[in-house]
Amino acid sequence: MKFVNSIKKDFNTMTWVLIPVAIAINVAIGQIVVLLKLPVYLDSIGTVLVGVICGPWAGLLTGMLSNIIWGLAVDPNALPWFPVAGVIGLVAGICANLGLFKAWWKVLISGFFIALGAVIAGTPISVYLYGGITASGSSFITAYLMQTGKGVFEAVISTNFLVEPVDKISTALLAFAIIQGLSQRFVARFPRPENAQVEAGQGRTQLFIAIGVVVLLVLIAVFVLVPFLNK
Repeated sequence: MKFVNSIKKDFNTMTWVLIPVAIAINVAIGQIVVLLKLPVYLDSIGTVLVGVICGPWAGLLTGMLSNIIWGLAVDPNALPWFPVAGVIGLVAGICANLGLFKAWWKVLISGFFIALGAVIAGTPISVYLYGGITASGSSFITAYLMQTGKGVFEAVISTNFLVEPVDKISTALLAFAIIQGLSQRFVARFPRPENAQVEAGQGRTQLFIAIGVVVLLVLIAVFVLVPFLNK
């Protein structure tokens, strides 16, 4: 009964209002990244956002629906990844429930755990369904590693552990920054507003630090990963 109640707690009227918005954010940014062949994904910002202020089960549903709708309406390659998207939302919500979205450095830890979940859920899909080569820009890294003699599984794992932490930490920080930019009165209308309450007296500071770290991670992706891909 407690399990059922924990699921019900995630869903109120505001949750159902936010989920379509979050899906639109995921699909729009994700499609732009795919078209630009960037070595990151950034297609789970809305999912993490829902997971934090609505709960893990709402995050799970948002992630899964995002890739199902994206795959059916825009890009079929997005469809098989719906379990991974669901895991991202679930882990983000669990981390938020544990208080790991209350300070920017804790969000870094959350991003790592989200990345770990994505690697575990996504590697089998990449290996057995796509042979390691997908539509993502990160597949160039996988292809390069395979050319050096690494097996498909080893190459995919290596790529994921290189790309996923940068992507998921950036995603978590962006979601954190968005939440910190919202009014407390608005956030209070969601099922789990306590997850978004930062440490006393550091609201704006947390926001600026989060944005700064995201900029740094993007620069790392541009000036380190991209030149690597072009070798």
